[in-house]
Amino acid sequence: MTDLTLSSPWPTRFMAWVHQRFALPNALLFFILYITAAVVARSAAGGEIALGGLDVLACVVTWSYFLLLRVFDEHKDYELDCLNHPQRVLQSGLITLDHLKIVGGVTLVLQLGFSLARDGGFGPTMTAWAMMFAWTCLMGKEFFIEEWLNKHLTWYAVSHMLVMPLTVWWLANMAVPGIELNLTLQSLMLLAFISGFCFEITRKTKGPEEERDTIESYSRIFGTQGSAAVVMLLVTAMVANQIWLITLLSPEHFPIWAGVVLIVFWLMGIKQLLAFVKSPSTAGREKNEKSVALTLLAGYAVVIGVVLSLHGVVLA
Repeated sequence: MTDLTLSSPWPTRFMAWVHQRFALPNALLFFILYITAAVVARSAAGGEIALGGLDVLACVVTWSYFLLLRVFDEHKDYELDCLNHPQRVLQSGLITLDHLKIVGGVTLVLQLGFSLARDGGFGPTMTAWAMMFAWTCLMGKEFFIEEWLNKHLTWYAVSHMLVMPLTVWWLANMAVPGIELNLTLQSLMLLAFISGFCFEITRKTKGPEEERDTIESYSRIFGTQGSAAVVMLLVTAMVANQIWLITLLSPEHFPIWAGVVLIVFWLMGIKQLLAFVKSPSTAGREKNEKSVALTLLAGYAVVIGVVLSLHGVVLA
């Protein structure tokens, strides 16, 4: 980024923003989220599980929605970020909010086009997208209670993470338009909420040297140990939800290998969080994020593996 100037090609400047604020490797999580929703929805509907070219496009559309969320956040937090992070690509003027509006418009075209195509018009997929987008717009406006939410960070996280069940509902309808909202899907929607909530609190649990008066954090609200304890409870709830979902998918026989994988990643996550409690630091916070993300990804991967196994796909 230090070599970039306003005369640098716009795609280069934009990719610098992507690298800084919406790293491409994170796309793996969004792809896995769609694939999980797709295989769970198809399994619940009793249809074919096989993934194809349509699902590849759906993964890209899913990624585009989370890019749109980032664009919304960049607009919402622009002034505060200018104060706290003037070195960022957007805050330094290398790209502008108008540029991001165009990017957001492109993502909307992708989402609308795919949803309409899946329905052959306005149907269940579009309805699910409209519900999710309406909540997203409310998030962008901070539900018109910005000052109150900023003083109540936990409620801020809850209100914003409620978009995750709506997102899963949209993804399930992309995979199976008109899918019934059954208990299995409800379990997956709850898992998405808990997972998102867990990662949000982990991300905003800071090391002592990172705390600043102008940046809210859960470690300032609950204390470092208290915030880490909340994350540990949420990680435990997340793994319990994963086990419940697998039980719903395979009620007659719970796969032992699935339980082993989930418990191993849970133990790894708890071990790292306990280490952070003993010696909180920026490096420890970064390790917390990685361990929680791995536990989250492992859970989704196990769910996908269980569904594939149930439908005759042998895992090596």
